[in-house]
Amino acid sequence: MKLTRFYKDNKVTPGVFADDNTIIDCSSFGEDWNETFFENDGLARLDTYLSEKRVELPSLPASDVTLAPAIARPSKIVCIGLNYALHAKESGMEPPTEPVVFFKSTSAWTGPNDPIVIPRHSEKTDWEVELAVVIGKKAKYVSKENALDYVAGYALHNDYSERAWQLEMGGQWVKGKSADTYAPFGPFLATSDEIADPNNLNLWLSVNGEKLQDSTTADFIFNVQHVIAYLSEFMTLLPGDVISTGTPAGVGLGLDPPRYLQEGDIVELGIDGLGTQRQVATKEA
Repeated sequence: MKLTRFYKDNKVTPGVFADDNTIIDCSSFGEDWNETFFENDGLARLDTYLSEKRVELPSLPASDVTLAPAIARPSKIVCIGLNYALHAKESGMEPPTEPVVFFKSTSAWTGPNDPIVIPRHSEKTDWEVELAVVIGKKAKYVSKENALDYVAGYALHNDYSERAWQLEMGGQWVKGKSADTYAPFGPFLATSDEIADPNNLNLWLSVNGEKLQDSTTADFIFNVQHVIAYLSEFMTLLPGDVISTGTPAGVGLGLDPPRYLQEGDIVELGIDGLGTQRQVATKEA
């Protein structure tokens, strides 16, 4: 299944992509795609519901709606830094010997095609295409061998970063990662059965039509299983939590000279099997 959410009558409505161009309205299911849903075997219940009710449910063209974030705002967004060797190199940092962990404020949560709003006083807003993993059940002290059993699915995430705030103002990464609109998520959550191998997916990003990131998750320093197991040693991962697994080379910080988003820039990105996003940069008044 490909779970999504969209705006209908100014309200967020849960849905499922029937195909690339059609969304099934699942509002009659009576639940949002949130922690409670995932915790209470929601994916299995939704699959049964769709099997039984599909012909009765309204559908609408995906092109006619504005997409919301594909799942409800999670309890936490946990991010992994410097998880591709070439990205570490372009950032002027040594590849880590264990995962670099930071958080992104959940108030950054936004739809996949919403504008990216460059904050006041920001001069170094940067892009980062990333594979996001959504946890399906409570995970604590998980082994690498069993880690994928805890995954509800996968999605596309753009881990926007304000580099001056992240690196030049006390080295506090969360400060540079958490502005409003800095976490576009979607267009859908593909359930784990839809993705044969999360550690072998092509991902890319372009700015104004110029492809700047073009890589594969096969180049992870720490793969998805490793990251889930590692994080579960230090915190309980709750159903619906999002882990963003890092970005490949090609961010603005690593260009020569560095390049950052300007008002009017168009950012497009995608991952095999997980759809695409498009954001237009605007400037906060």
